[in-house]
Amino acid sequence: MKYKVLKKQNSSKSCLVCGVKNDLGLKARFYQLENGELASVFNSKEFHQSYPGRVHGGISAILDETIGRAISVSDETVWGVTGSLELRYKKPVPIDCDIITVARVTRDTRKLFEGEGEIILPNGEIAVTAKAKYVKMPI
Repeated sequence: MKYKVLKKQNSSKSCLVCGVKNDLGLKARFYQLENGELASVFNSKEFHQSYPGRVHGGISAILDETIGRAISVSDETVWGVTGSLELRYKKPVPIDCDIITVARVTRDTRKLFEGEGEIILPNGEIAVTAKAKYVKMPI
């Protein structure tokens, strides 16, 4: 299902995931969707590789970042600091293509929030799922 993008979130300069000046980073872009979810897009490169043609499992940092940012869809003054992250790898993620990640908040309290998300392959299949818990921090 496709949703309209409502807003692009800001990126930093040096972050491994979103840093626009980090030559080895993912340079992910984040978009708030009309259904309240957050989507990210990055283009996997050869230097993100583990086995030939596959992205390293550590690339799941994109899920951590996307779920952690999802809270700011409803409150732009808050950011998430990871307490726990549980991953399920289902399919290999290829290199040299656009990869989409989608995340949502599933529980929100005064100090903490929980969320989940998926890495979605170009053919629409889900490659990785994640559940995570975060401590709320002011931006």
